[in-house]
Amino acid sequence: MAPIISRNTETVTFSLPPPQAQQLRQAAGEEERTVSELLREAIRLYMEEREWRVKERMQRRSRQVDTDETEAE
Repeated sequence: MAPIISRNTETVTFSLPPPQAQQLRQAAGEEERTVSELLREAIRLYMEEREWRVKERMQRRSRQVDTDETEAE
């Protein structure tokens, strides 16, 4: 009997237009990776960029507050 292997992942289901799904499968094949690997990488990159945008927004707001306070003095 084969050992039970637990995965540290969660399955998420979503839909894509057929042409985009075909492009994704083709890219995975060309890179010799799974569709899941490509999607995990795409989501990781998106989340990193999103985090960067949030930090940038916070820094801009902080600089604006500093500027407003300096001008009020």
